[in-house]
Amino acid sequence: FPHSPNHKLMSKKIGIIGAGGMLQYHAAGFRAGGADLIAICDMNESAAKSAAAEYEVPHVFSDSAKMLSELSDLDAISIITPNRTHRPLAIQALEAGKHVFCEKPPGRNVEEIRAVLSVYENLTGLVLKYGFNHRYHDSVSDVIGIINSKDLGNVINLRGVYGKSKLITYGQNSDWRTKRKIAGGGILLDQGIHMVDLIRLFGGEFEIVYSIISNDYWNLDVEDNAYGLMKSNEGIVAMLHSSATQWRHRFNLDITLEKGSLSLSGILSGSKSYGAESLTIAHAGADDRGDPIEETRRYDYDPSWEMEIAEFYESIANNQPVLHGSPEDALKTMELVYNILKIIK
Repeated sequence: FPHSPNHKLMSKKIGIIGAGGMLQYHAAGFRAGGADLIAICDMNESAAKSAAAEYEVPHVFSDSAKMLSELSDLDAISIITPNRTHRPLAIQALEAGKHVFCEKPPGRNVEEIRAVLSVYENLTGLVLKYGFNHRYHDSVSDVIGIINSKDLGNVINLRGVYGKSKLITYGQNSDWRTKRKIAGGGILLDQGIHMVDLIRLFGGEFEIVYSIISNDYWNLDVEDNAYGLMKSNEGIVAMLHSSATQWRHRFNLDITLEKGSLSLSGILSGSKSYGAESLTIAHAGADDRGDPIEETRRYDYDPSWEMEIAEFYESIANNQPVLHGSPEDALKTMELVYNILKIIK
């Protein structure tokens, strides 16, 4: 993982496209790294002006092409807009010679991220990173360290549940998330993609995928429940339930290893609705009779937004590959998401 978010790597001029709820995290993350946030762009000009006043940003735009042409000294663009705009905005910024940080998902489908990659692969000296901030939680970092140490042996299987009470829980004007034409998918693409990404991070690539996809409860245009059963060529099995009928928001990921287990529970978030974030480490023993010695760690601070932006900065400063959320990694996560969604009717 990169430096502490308090480490000022450099000063770069940043423009953010999107004036919604995610702006608070991106503005804070970039400024923690020492960035100069000079522009906010949103199709809703009044929303852009209001956000610019709140965050003391000097330039306001309602058209991204105009922002890129008038502010030629912008170094990087952050994209926090609805899913259907991710592909065109990323391509537009890359072709203008800007580094790009784009929130998840990379697009509405696999074809859209492949279109971005086809442009990016022909460019040099630019950084493209996608926002999978769950990878930067301290609990996840600890799991990576334990798995890599082999202290508990190799991973055998994973079981993950990530759910909330409904599809629209993001405040006003969020109903675009229920429209396939705009969002591309429902609960699995919007939220469950984080669990899919973590399952890949801990378990590798999964080639065999069985799934059941449903929108039977909310009867909307996108899935409200996704159930996945996956197996890798190495024999690791993963089970996933991404749900918009969970009623009580829940995040839980159990990882079974050869000599013990790891249980991630809760996830710190802006809503504070997933409970305390904790990691329980169990060390299996020959005589424990199914009641192994356990250690539970609790986490009270979420550094993920600052850390992922700090890594974006470090990639730019040192001309080095993105560690988490690289274009290739994002493509593989999207491919697995849509492999799970393949039997939608």
